Amino acid sequence: MAALTLALQPTATISLLLTFNHLSSVPITLTYSPEHVLHHSYYSLYTKARILGHKRGKRNSRPNQSIIQIEGVDSKEDARAYLGKRVAYVYKAKRVINGSKIRVIWGRVSRPHGNSGKVKSKFRSNLPAKLFGASCRVMLYPSNI
Repeated sequence: MAALTLALQPTATISLLLTFNHLSSVPITLTYSPEHVLHHSYYSLYTKARILGHKRGKRNSRPNQSIIQIEGVDSKEDARAYLGKRVAYVYKAKRVINGSKIRVIWGRVSRPHGNSGKVKSKFRSNLPAKLFGASCRVMLYPSNI
């Protein structure tokens, strides 16, 4: 694992290309500003994705598997880099539980779907159909690099 040390200006944006293996790489943008350093450092360890729907046939829908399009992934080889990664659908509920209104439905990327970079994933509880088209996060962990 390589360490990255940079001398940053008061406000700087860094664009990196994170490479998992010789076949696939993921674009990541890090933004730095002094206000973040005072309270916390803010780097995202996830890639944005979109929930497209359930696995289905012509007539039957299989809601225990969801199809997801990961941002910046457009081939089956690139999608293989995300196998085993965790997926989080983060949403805000009305009622406060344990001091927070924010809830998460966790899942895991299980396999590629088709040739255009989509992946299948299984969530702990089935995703409702009203989430089709919603954004989710594909975490860059667990990592094997």
